[in-house]
Amino acid sequence: MLKKYYPYAYFKSVFDIDYKELFDKGIKGLIFDIDNTLVHHGDDATPEIEALFRKIHKIGLKTVLLSNNDDERVKRFIKNIDTPYVCDADKPHPSGYEKALKILDLDKANTVVIGDQIFVDIIGANNLHIPSILVHYIKVPGSKWPGFKRIIEMMILFIYKLDRRYNNRLFKNTKENTKMPKKQRKLFCEISPLTYAISVKKNVLTRHIKNILSKEKFAKKVSDTKLPHLISSCSSQLIKRGKGIDPVPQQNKAENIRIACSRINGLIIHPGETFSFWNRVGNTTARKGYKEGRVIIFGKLTTGLGGGLCNLANTIHRVVLESPLTDTEVHMHSDALAPDKDGIRIPMSAGTSVNYNYEDYRFKNNTDQNIQLISWCDEDNLYCEIRSTKSFPNTYSISEEDHHFTKEGDTYYRVSKIFKDTYNKKSGKLLKHDLIHDNHSEVLFDPELIPSDLLR
Repeated sequence: MLKKYYPYAYFKSVFDIDYKELFDKGIKGLIFDIDNTLVHHGDDATPEIEALFRKIHKIGLKTVLLSNNDDERVKRFIKNIDTPYVCDADKPHPSGYEKALKILDLDKANTVVIGDQIFVDIIGANNLHIPSILVHYIKVPGSKWPGFKRIIEMMILFIYKLDRRYNNRLFKNTKENTKMPKKQRKLFCEISPLTYAISVKKNVLTRHIKNILSKEKFAKKVSDTKLPHLISSCSSQLIKRGKGIDPVPQQNKAENIRIACSRINGLIIHPGETFSFWNRVGNTTARKGYKEGRVIIFGKLTTGLGGGLCNLANTIHRVVLESPLTDTEVHMHSDALAPDKDGIRIPMSAGTSVNYNYEDYRFKNNTDQNIQLISWCDEDNLYCEIRSTKSFPNTYSISEEDHHFTKEGDTYYRVSKIFKDTYNKKSGKLLKHDLIHDNHSEVLFDPELIPSDLLR
């Protein structure tokens, strides 16, 4: 979640902020950064900045400067400005902000932090729950490369501007909330194919940033030698055949899965490491050989480049559920995409959803030994295995309760509760019966194919 990096409002410069409106909304004090917020780094205060502070004080707002620079630099800046300051603040550490609040003698809710750096000024304020305003940093004349951190901050700012839940929280017009009731509004991604594409790009960018900032250690080592102990295994059909199923996307799906399998097969997950589906598979592009396969968008079956990889993610998910490994990220779509083969219900035979790269499937190796993920295909089937260096004391399986179908309005749903069961290998005693999925999946095949004895 990028919320902790979001300011309450964003402006091009400190001169664009409506300080009178802030005062009228109950804000009594401002904590200003100096360098690249008010002036170029190291510059003295300009006549315009000096006039701005006189205007702010006349409105009735208190001010304090909070700078990571030394005492000599700050004193030079305030030569003609009547304001207290905190130097050597060590932002984003909270101590500097707390000193500034003490000088202002104000509560956090009555104070606003104003600065130019998300990773310094804004995150420091957000960590203490102080409202913040981000202003565009003042560029040094002639400079071209802003630096890596500035690039990341610009990416976060781009996403922030698209996310209406969080942007401009200080200056929102309450009249905007009296329009259409929330439930009647379309999501931005639902307006048109263009807005859907924009939303996808935003989500992909958000995940890239989260991955950069994350301390997660992803599994990368691949070995051609299988670890000796088989923990769990399962297979799934590559190509579904039946009434109303177009064979071309199914064949393309099989090819897509084969390509992705080659990126996963033999992966070693060391203790403490995380398996990330998209970290291993990467983007599904035509240049890599991916084709148009079946995907689900807004609950409807359609086609898309790289479609069908949910089948691979789901098969991996199934073998993980039958092992001591821990799921850390799972997204679910309908598991009622087609009738059960030969009328035999296999819980978790479908349903795991992945979308590059913002809907990932991840699990973590919280055991004390290496784990290996094996995946391969033959002509008709996909196979997955979890293997380990040595055996574990428990066994694991998936069970399902109260499986049936129901009609709600004009729509049919598959309903059930799915559990992960842990058994002691020696005694066979059930140790855990954990609910992992409260299933309520829209039926996406012909409802006439639902077995009558399962319809309630």
